Amino acid sequence: MAASKIQALWNHPAGPKTIHFWAPTFKWGISIANVADFSKPPEKISYPQQVAVTCTGLIWSRYSTVITPVSFTVTCLLLFLHFLIHCSLYVGLW
Repeated sequence: MAASKIQALWNHPAGPKTIHFWAPTFKWGISIANVADFSKPPEKISYPQQVAVTCTGLIWSRYSTVITPVSFTVTCLLLFLHFLIHCSLYVGLW
């Protein structure tokens, strides 16, 4: 039973053999880096970089809902990243 579930995951259109699995996995590194930025002094936060990452997050979260297979993992990740960036910018501005 467990072997068939693992094999189904392995052969899934968005499984570990595809970019649909690994791209969001590595993109979590950007989210973790943004959480680390919360401890930086506000003058050390790069606002153009945060705005650029926000824009790409919004664009790619839309794209991840129209591709086949639909990647809700990417959508959730990018929306979470967007939220973290807003928190980082808010902390930096105040």
